[in-house]
Amino acid sequence: MAATLCQVMGFLLSLLGLGGMIAATGMDQWATEDRYDTVVTAIFSYSGLWNSCVRQSSGFTECRPYFTILGLPALLQAVRALMIVGIILGAIGVLIAIFALKCLKIGNMEDSIKATMTLASGVMIILAGVCGIAGVSAFANLIVQSFRFTTYSDGNLTPRYTFGPALFVGWIGAAVLFIGGIMLCLACRGMTSETTQRYDGMAYKAPSHPTIYRSDTRPSYKAPSVDGRSNQRFDYV
Repeated sequence: MAATLCQVMGFLLSLLGLGGMIAATGMDQWATEDRYDTVVTAIFSYSGLWNSCVRQSSGFTECRPYFTILGLPALLQAVRALMIVGIILGAIGVLIAIFALKCLKIGNMEDSIKATMTLASGVMIILAGVCGIAGVSAFANLIVQSFRFTTYSDGNLTPRYTFGPALFVGWIGAAVLFIGGIMLCLACRGMTSETTQRYDGMAYKAPSHPTIYRSDTRPSYKAPSVDGRSNQRFDYV
């Protein structure tokens, strides 16, 4: 019962974390403009993995996608790759976890096979969480470095960017995904111990009295006695 509950909870957390990672990847507010000590407040800019957006005070928002791939920073491309790989691994792991649920009966599938599938899905989901945490952390490091080195240039103030909501959504989603994978691995251990089959064998019991075996099995003939004495024994060769 405990293994089933742990498996279901791990599956639900993995599903929730995967949704958080997908939402964070599609959001545009990975880096938002820092409005502290900002003179111009009529324009608010923010950017994500795929678009760069500008929102005016009137409420009009214009987003421009990145039309180039080679011109983007290498770290941004690495973050894209990490998030996509994490989403793919998480989706495959969640799909396997659905068929490995102990409360779901599929044909004559044994519990040992479901335990193996649960372990495989847990490992894949853990790797997906690691990819998500690494990708979001790398982008956060890029924001910190650009924030520190942003200065005035040619008399114009270059906008500085800070952490956007997408970063926190990605961190939380990847962490929940990681925890869900760990719970699936723990559930696999419980399922294995519960489904271990015991085969009842027959124990050998030694006889209580000694058994005497005769080594001489040759046939013999006893001659009849004439004078009442003991019979003579003749062995045939």
